[in-house]
Amino acid sequence: MVCGKVNFTNLSRYSYLHERTYRRQFEKAFDFIGLNLSIVADATATGQNLLGVMDSSFIRKSGKTTFGLDWYYNGSASQVEKGLEVSLIGLVNIETEQGYAVCVEQTCSSQDFPEFTRIDQAIDQVRRLRPQLPTQVRHFAVDGLYVKQKFVTGMRHLNLHLISKLRRDANLRYLFEGVQKPRGRRRTYAGKVNLTDPTLMHCVEELEPDIALYTAVVWHVSLQCRIRLAYLHDTRNAQSPKFALLFSTDLDLCPKDLIRLYRLRFQIEFLFRDSKQFTGLEDCQSAHAKKLDFHFNSSLSTLNLAKLQAWEERDPDQPFVFSMASLKRRALNDFLLDAFISKLELSPTSIKSHPNYESLRDYGVIAA
Repeated sequence: MVCGKVNFTNLSRYSYLHERTYRRQFEKAFDFIGLNLSIVADATATGQNLLGVMDSSFIRKSGKTTFGLDWYYNGSASQVEKGLEVSLIGLVNIETEQGYAVCVEQTCSSQDFPEFTRIDQAIDQVRRLRPQLPTQVRHFAVDGLYVKQKFVTGMRHLNLHLISKLRRDANLRYLFEGVQKPRGRRRTYAGKVNLTDPTLMHCVEELEPDIALYTAVVWHVSLQCRIRLAYLHDTRNAQSPKFALLFSTDLDLCPKDLIRLYRLRFQIEFLFRDSKQFTGLEDCQSAHAKKLDFHFNSSLSTLNLAKLQAWEERDPDQPFVFSMASLKRRALNDFLLDAFISKLELSPTSIKSHPNYESLRDYGVIAA
């Protein structure tokens, strides 16, 4: 319900607690992972599958003594800037297509840990979280940044399959499936994959007019493993056809399911967007590591709680639409109405039973 930045000073304005109380509380440890996983369990019906997602986001922050301050890539500005970076692991309900944050950690600066790369930090974060993940999680959809041999190998050791996107110049080879010669070394490959010509792949179907889906199990030279390739060929412009390469380390995964799961990866972008716009992901006033970690986790856990509340109050006969802006506006309206009733010593029963009370609660709410 807080208007403006969600920081220590502004939180104290909307509650009876002092600013210093919030600062002290943010130094304490809390099991955010356990809270987030319980929220996911409450919002997930029995038998529904979950998809793991992972990505990082740039956090604007200044100050000479801020923990983790370094130069990171800012996707919204398409350039490297000085600030902070957080790495988020989330879960997406495949049936409802709703994403939830599970674990967010701050990226360590290269000056503090020069031997610990971002890929090392990412796989270490997944490794520590793996024992707590629900059994339904078998696949992780990630950005192309994580398509590195170290990360892919680490995920396979954790019994997790990776789904991501390949570069347009990826070095791939067809696997030889013909008759082997009676003597000598067995033939492994059947030639390099020509990414501009998918005719040697298996054509699954035409997804849309002039957009065809091809698939093949190929060898990725850099990743040193076999992958299931989903090749999308766009020939709407006959003069310059385009293509996109999606892949999974799960060789048995259906190519259409592979595309659907990769699309669900973008739910993590909505988590970053809503947490930055409405729950103050970038608003922390502290420069200390513990307080920053508490702030980042509480911001995303608040978003989870809001989404769970909206899910429990949904109309089962209507498509579920989540708007953090509407939910926050309604929370502010409830707070102000209760404040008016209390300060003016009005009767809450007569006011809340009035037929126009609900219209006041929804004042300014975005219509879904």
